[in-house]
Amino acid sequence: MEKVLILGAGMVVKPIVKYLLDKNYKVSVATRTKSKAEAMIGSHPGGSAIGWTVDDEAGLDRMISDHDITVSLLPWAWHPLVARYCIKHGKHLVTTSYVKPEMQTLDKEARNSGIIILNELGLDPGIDHMSAMRIIDKVHDNGGRIEGFYSICGALPAPEAADNPFMYKFSWSPKGVVMAGNNDGCFLRNGTVVNVPTEELFRNPLKIDFPGVGQLEVYPNRDSLPYIDLYRIPETKTMFRGTFRHPGWCEIMDAMKQLGLLSVEKQDFSGMTYGRFPAITAGVEPEGTIREAIAGYLKTGAGCLSVTALEWLGLFDDKPMERGVDSPFEIVSDMMIERMMLGGNERDMVAMQHIFLASYNGGKKEVIKSTMLDYGSPATDTSVARTVALPAAIGVEMILEGSINARGVQIPVIPEIYDPILDRLEDMGISLLEEYGLPESEFISD
Repeated sequence: MEKVLILGAGMVVKPIVKYLLDKNYKVSVATRTKSKAEAMIGSHPGGSAIGWTVDDEAGLDRMISDHDITVSLLPWAWHPLVARYCIKHGKHLVTTSYVKPEMQTLDKEARNSGIIILNELGLDPGIDHMSAMRIIDKVHDNGGRIEGFYSICGALPAPEAADNPFMYKFSWSPKGVVMAGNNDGCFLRNGTVVNVPTEELFRNPLKIDFPGVGQLEVYPNRDSLPYIDLYRIPETKTMFRGTFRHPGWCEIMDAMKQLGLLSVEKQDFSGMTYGRFPAITAGVEPEGTIREAIAGYLKTGAGCLSVTALEWLGLFDDKPMERGVDSPFEIVSDMMIERMMLGGNERDMVAMQHIFLASYNGGKKEVIKSTMLDYGSPATDTSVARTVALPAAIGVEMILEGSINARGVQIPVIPEIYDPILDRLEDMGISLLEEYGLPESEFISD
């Protein structure tokens, strides 16, 4: 029986463990908190939990040697270390993380070792790549060109669970969600490169009516330009990758950034109250209430959404913070985690949409949309866990079956990988509705 090693037992790991156990693979889950792995495995005889921490390289070496394939669901910074041991032992590796330069440099060694290091096989990145490439390759095969492309995804609370001022609850990596607010943005629009500095990231969000949900906001997702080459569409004049949020998120996050509440620079907050905290990070001296001072700093009304949200979060409370030397980001993200985790009886959802403008010889043009709306279930798994873990699970199965021949550092943008994975996901109820022949008015206008 083939053996799979899974590193990590975070919020998205359970579905891959269940999938592989149900397929009669032997699955070992190695994690710092062994009880989490034991809970995922339950009483299944094919599973085993291993207590392990990332500083135990000797243990990592042994575990990789003892298994046929490794899945690293650790933070991305640890993937190159795992990859080097996989290369040493000639064992395949799957991750759901972006390929960083440190990983890409291992391509030749992986090929020489005869293994595939298959990355970006989750939701975003993952399903976004595969569903986009299926359409792009079809357009190219029909002699067409991609003139414009918007690719947008978001992991959100279902509408009935979006019941706080932020209209958001965490269903995955809470610190990562908040930290992403410090990114810059860059995209191509109508042939012009648009750079968005971090202080402007949440300003002027796009508004999109998403089928079955209603209006959602969109802000830029990091640097979109590398995807022109990645998706093999040098002809495109527009390339934009974005993130969906319910209305209001962008206004609130922009206010938090203006106030310095997402800064990672450490200060001494000893003896400070939460009500004093935003005044310190913004550098204001309240003459009246802290609410009025913050509203004045933001040049908005005291009853506006962003000020209301900060008050709801507890940032105006006359309550000791009980923090020492720390960063505003750590303090605020901890406050958000305390109040904004998805409840055990609540649903999350994943919204994804690709919007293409394609042109063909003879002057014909069409807009193509590919749309996914997936809901989690309180009784089983969150949507984000399923949509991140199941593509990776299928990838593991395909590698062990011998149905993926590619070697080296790869992402799922080639048909031998994306076609069967998308087909199997559809069998499990995870699919995108593709609409062809839409009028040009359906493309996002400036």
